[in-house]
Amino acid sequence: MKKLLTGLLVLVLLLSTVSATMAKNDKEKNNKKFRLGIEVLLQDQIDLIKDKRVGLITNPTGVDQNVASIVDLLFNNPKVNLTALYGPEHGVRGSAQAGQYVEQYTDEKTGLPVYSLYGKTKKPTPEMLSNVDVLLFDIQDVGARFYTYIYTMALAMEAAKENNIPIIVLDRPNPISGTKVEGPVLEDKYSSFIGEYPIPVRHGMTVGELAKLFNSEFEIGADLTVVEMEGWKRNMYYDETPLEWVLPSPNMPTLETAVVYPGAALIEGTNVSEGRGTTKPFELIGAPFINSDNLAAKLNSYKLPGVTFRAASFIPTFSKHANVLSHGIQIHVTNRNSYKPFETGLYIVKTIHDMYPNEFQFRAPSAAGISFFDNLVGNGSIRADIEAGKSVEEMKASWQAGLDQFNEVREKYLLY
Repeated sequence: MKKLLTGLLVLVLLLSTVSATMAKNDKEKNNKKFRLGIEVLLQDQIDLIKDKRVGLITNPTGVDQNVASIVDLLFNNPKVNLTALYGPEHGVRGSAQAGQYVEQYTDEKTGLPVYSLYGKTKKPTPEMLSNVDVLLFDIQDVGARFYTYIYTMALAMEAAKENNIPIIVLDRPNPISGTKVEGPVLEDKYSSFIGEYPIPVRHGMTVGELAKLFNSEFEIGADLTVVEMEGWKRNMYYDETPLEWVLPSPNMPTLETAVVYPGAALIEGTNVSEGRGTTKPFELIGAPFINSDNLAAKLNSYKLPGVTFRAASFIPTFSKHANVLSHGIQIHVTNRNSYKPFETGLYIVKTIHDMYPNEFQFRAPSAAGISFFDNLVGNGSIRADIEAGKSVEEMKASWQAGLDQFNEVREKYLLY
């Protein structure tokens, strides 16, 4: 009997080793098939930038599969003449917090000038482009309309057009997959730097696909080239690629953050903390006036797909309710394929509004009557509907026609 058990144990260990080896081999095989836009450019399409003065718009996410910076890859390549760097919100090195202005400076490592594309100057000026023959854009997006990097790209495309400079977008994955589209399409009145164009909150596109859509549908008309990835499939989440997660911004620390972001970010338009100043931004949501257990129980009673809510308390170190004990919930995504982030975020906002009508507030409207919440959702009707007591289902019905129309347009620009 003992020999039999020993034999079975050896067999199990052997099978486990074989299985692990096969999985490793499969991953290595898939990794060899996967290439980012930057890798395709340097390996196959270097002629696009060879013998030209290159301006690069990037941040810390501009890396290859070995997490080598595109700045270093281009600067050290004898075939490339890198002459200028441009930093979006948070800067080229990612050291600035949300909304913090990064002034022009010299990059210590390369000695190249770094121009800020956030704050006073969001679009490259003719002076910034005076030593550039071609612009490159290589930044990781997170798949939500209100993430500002895609508008840095669009404004760079406008500047490229105005200054007769070609622009090349090096494509990267949509980290929350490229199959799901969700939320209302932005109305023109609510256009801002967190939403320049009429696209839905979760757009389901890569930056390269968005560049092509912006260029054609919104008549930018730049001399645009998109260097496509190889081996990326639309249903892939970021952790299904061979890529390492590099923080796209200080409050986007993990893929899990990006998954909840298209809905949890709506909290930014209220007086409730979205978890900035904690290790779980956008996953932790709360305020001093909330009862954690009651809120979690109410949200769980909806039985929303792919998510559960845990009562949680936390003390933000900065941003809203800094250094004050806040109570609320942590969002736990149990099935990201069925999870609907925008719809979930809307349920959270509406529920807190309904449970705490005397304490909850939307951020104050501007002189034009537009709240930051309106800019986030892309219209003024959702806030009005919440205040009028309408259901989330009624709200969803109000934006479905626009979403259907966008999906038809979107199909023309899908590359994968």
